[in-house]
Amino acid sequence: MENKIKISVIMPVYRVEEYVARAIESIQAQSLKELEFLIVDDGSPDNSGAICDRYAETDDRIHVIHKENGGAPSARNAAMELARGEYFYFMDSDDWAEPQMLEELYRLAKRDRAQLVVAGFYIDTYYDEDRFRTDDFFVEDAVYPDRESFRRNAYALFDKNLLYTPWNKLYEAEYIQKNRLRFPETLWDDFPFNLSVVENIERVTVTSSQYYHFIRKRAESETAAYRPDMYGKREEEHGWMVDLYGRWGVHDARSREMIARRYIERFLGCVENLTNPKCDLTYRQKRREVRKMLGKQRVAQSVRLAKPRSFYMKVLLLPVRWKNVTLTLLEAAVITLVKTHSTKLFARLKAGR
Repeated sequence: MENKIKISVIMPVYRVEEYVARAIESIQAQSLKELEFLIVDDGSPDNSGAICDRYAETDDRIHVIHKENGGAPSARNAAMELARGEYFYFMDSDDWAEPQMLEELYRLAKRDRAQLVVAGFYIDTYYDEDRFRTDDFFVEDAVYPDRESFRRNAYALFDKNLLYTPWNKLYEAEYIQKNRLRFPETLWDDFPFNLSVVENIERVTVTSSQYYHFIRKRAESETAAYRPDMYGKREEEHGWMVDLYGRWGVHDARSREMIARRYIERFLGCVENLTNPKCDLTYRQKRREVRKMLGKQRVAQSVRLAKPRSFYMKVLLLPVRWKNVTLTLLEAAVITLVKTHSTKLFARLKAGR
């Protein structure tokens, strides 16, 4: 049986009792049957673990691991130590996948001897119980047979958010295990893990096909919460990106513009984080923080290099360009207002930035 496992599907589970059944069933429904499904109950306090156990009773491909809570990175890493498939696929427990996903990703991986296959995906943003907006993320089909061709074109994949998450990718197990690549136990672990994967990758296949549905719905989602340490994390991430391109020796205009625009868009998100209703800083403290942020040299450099794709993003960058603390905070408050009162409008604006 071990030699017949083509893909090890790995899924951490924590407080998702309303969603996990659909995630499991979307993997059970895959047209590729030669898989193992490693579900890690990360000490979930609700019924998530019990739900997973019930599915395991009727499907011998499902193996549920129960452990003390340690976060999604530790859960994924624990499963990777046990995984036996030729390839790894990482699922999130509150999303779902189209039934042909694994078969088609596996076919591309074998066709091109790819160490990594990158696919498009959907983001389904729910603005009430049954209605949602779907945004498409993909680039054209491509095969990069060597490091140089991938590195020259990676900017386009970063630009479409295709290299940040693990769930739109198939990873060659031998490459992952040989290089001892693991998810770092930190906030937003997906990005540094994927940076470690692509740093020395040689063979990458990209498909424009979309299979995965990332669901934006839960009010308690990490992406919607106030984060006191957000600015520091974003600065750290930007440093990782700059360091990666430095090690690659890739400094062309398109790559530099992508890095600058990526930074300044996330910079605005950090300012908006300060106007989140859950932020308990006083207005004076917020002004002090924004003034320090606007004074960073990399902000001025990024604003100068970035070429916003929409008119409203150009407008949003004007207060940053002027280093105007009052206007920067004011527009952040407007973004927060839209974000908290009109999910549909916020999703449309974010997708069109």
